[in-house]
Amino acid sequence: MVEEMTLDELKQVTIDYYVNLQRIKKADTGNNPELEYQLKVYKNKLASLGIPPEEYEM
Repeated sequence: MVEEMTLDELKQVTIDYYVNLQRIKKADTGNNPELEYQLKVYKNKLASLGIPPEEYEM
């Protein structure tokens, strides 16, 4: 049986992932192009879900 995520669950998972990326960025002292790319991708995903990403930036 396959269960689909509700919109609220999808939003929460996306927020959690973005916040985790923010934590990694804060701890990472070097230049990490992949991390920066992932942050851009998830920032756009949050915006597309109607969630302002600025509220979750460190």
